Amino acid sequence: MTPTEQELIKLFNRKNIQSLEGLDFLIDLVDIFRKHKHASLVDLTPLILLLQESPRYREILTQKVADLEPHKRDFDNIISDVGIINYSDFLFEVKKRLIAKLIPHQAPLDSLEYILNQIFYARTDYDWIQSIPDEQLVKLFQMLESNTIYADKEDNHYISEILYGLEVLTQRISGRAMESEVIKMTPEYRNFDNPFIGLLQEMEAIIIYMRDQKTSFIKSTDLNYKQLLILLGQCEKYIDDAFSNSQKLGISMKVNQSLLRIKQQLGRIKDTLPFIVLDEESKSVQQTIDFIKHLIFINTNKTNVRRLINESTQAVAYEITQHTAQTGEHYITTSRSEYVKMFWSACGGGAIVGLLCIIKVMLAKVDTSIFGHAVLYSLNYAVGFTAIYLLGCTLATKQPAMTATALVKALEKKSDNKEERNYKYWEFAHFFSKVFRSQFIAFVGNVFVAFPVALLLVSGIDKIWHYNIAESKWKTLMFDLDPIDSPAIFHAAIAGVFLFLSGIIAGSVSNRDKHNNLYYRIEQHPILKKLFGKEKTKKIASIYQKKWAGIISNVWFGVFMGMTGSIGIFLGLNIDIRHITFASGNLALGIYGSDFRATTDTIIWGIVGIGIIGFVNFIVSFTLSLSLAFRARKMKFFELILVGRAIWALFLVSPMQFFFPPKKEG
Repeated sequence: MTPTEQELIKLFNRKNIQSLEGLDFLIDLVDIFRKHKHASLVDLTPLILLLQESPRYREILTQKVADLEPHKRDFDNIISDVGIINYSDFLFEVKKRLIAKLIPHQAPLDSLEYILNQIFYARTDYDWIQSIPDEQLVKLFQMLESNTIYADKEDNHYISEILYGLEVLTQRISGRAMESEVIKMTPEYRNFDNPFIGLLQEMEAIIIYMRDQKTSFIKSTDLNYKQLLILLGQCEKYIDDAFSNSQKLGISMKVNQSLLRIKQQLGRIKDTLPFIVLDEESKSVQQTIDFIKHLIFINTNKTNVRRLINESTQAVAYEITQHTAQTGEHYITTSRSEYVKMFWSACGGGAIVGLLCIIKVMLAKVDTSIFGHAVLYSLNYAVGFTAIYLLGCTLATKQPAMTATALVKALEKKSDNKEERNYKYWEFAHFFSKVFRSQFIAFVGNVFVAFPVALLLVSGIDKIWHYNIAESKWKTLMFDLDPIDSPAIFHAAIAGVFLFLSGIIAGSVSNRDKHNNLYYRIEQHPILKKLFGKEKTKKIASIYQKKWAGIISNVWFGVFMGMTGSIGIFLGLNIDIRHITFASGNLALGIYGSDFRATTDTIIWGIVGIGIIGFVNFIVSFTLSLSLAFRARKMKFFELILVGRAIWALFLVSPMQFFFPPKKEG
């Protein structure tokens, strides 16, 4: 006798079996089979054999199921509500689901949802139930002499609940789809009949017909049913077009959630509708079992937070990364002239950072509070980064967050042909080499100019005012670059996260402004046109469109960089930032502050630290941006392996093109 059979016999032979409530009995019965949930196949054979051999056991199980009175329990809300987002507020929905995971929502005692919550409470329950062979479930259903959802032609409770759930869904969909924010996303439908109105009318026609005729099913040949399926397809296309239009119209999180809610509701209707159709009565048992599985699937997935986050952020993430892809293309050099231009642009960025290093050391001497220093440092960084951006200079570490998306965009083209795929990866490898050498020369320009500029300025201040501003801080400046004894690597990783976030902010601002038509609104502003004229107002709108997102991004990057150290002091945590270009300037200040008496080992470790800090800055921001870009475009991460092979093969063939542009392109 197997362990499963022993547990089943023990359950059926309990002393209090007659007084044991039907729900508690079924909970214990399901628990016996839940133990095998990791098996490829959950086998009900032991239970079926016991029921065949013992009429008493069969009678007990039949009675326990009947005690629950499933034919009287409401379940329309499972169809219309459970698992579908209720609010446009994304964070509120996430919080609600997280709380429900810890303290599950409990439905009224007389509802079917309450029964499902108590019996199938585990997230994986649907998976192992799905692995049970259908013939075993059909056999068990027949042995218990249970009624199908189509059997009760008088009361018609099951079908009435399904129809009411479908009716509620359709009413909600049609109302939400007619909101101005949703209609705005599909201007191409403006002169056509809205499919959601037709969906509502056809659903009402079917429901009225089934209620009037008191029938528990319709045929798949029913004209209203066929028309309903066509309208469902049109409504789904409507929502897909709305998401697609976000590329030119932008999209807010509120609108995204509204579209997602409609999409989920359409999916629920599409999945539930087939259960009111029965072409052959011999299939009534199988369809009843499939419907029970459908309800279990809905109920066990209602607190799925990961799926909610993926669905809710996909469209918005795509628009954000789309902006960074377009911006990132400006950071990629192709020709020698562009390569040289990038170098001089990076030199300009390095010069400004050298000045920022001097200013920060001087601000550190200001007698103010921790918060005061945080504000001063933030202003220093924000003004400096914005100046670098507006003057057309380059900060090397800003590139990875932008170029990562441009790289992924190059992989978007799909192909079923192996040769075409290989060619795509080979093309990508060449594109990556352009990105890499652009990064390389930008690092070179930043680092090699920030050092002498900082050294020149600190010595100039000393010569003019006879004050070495770095004298009291040189040991700290040098120690902070040490990758072994200081937390420089960890602090560099924090800076990498901020670099990634600044790219997200730029894309988010651009997407928001596009969705709200801010450029057009500025261009057509009546007061601005009266003050400056049409042409100048148009120019103002154009400047805003091109520069504003970048300005906000750089200001926030400055705030992140300036606040981190002070927040670390306030919280008692060893957190700060390390940035390769600032590290180069700080090395110059440290050497001068020591009156050029710093040991050779200290200087060498400082130089090594600069390289490691730069690598960590790059790899963290690039990895985060690459992951977001892959997810936003629903691409598989295994492609990175194939891409890596192509890049390595190209490097073996032509390593120098990863650092310098070839004499001839192609």
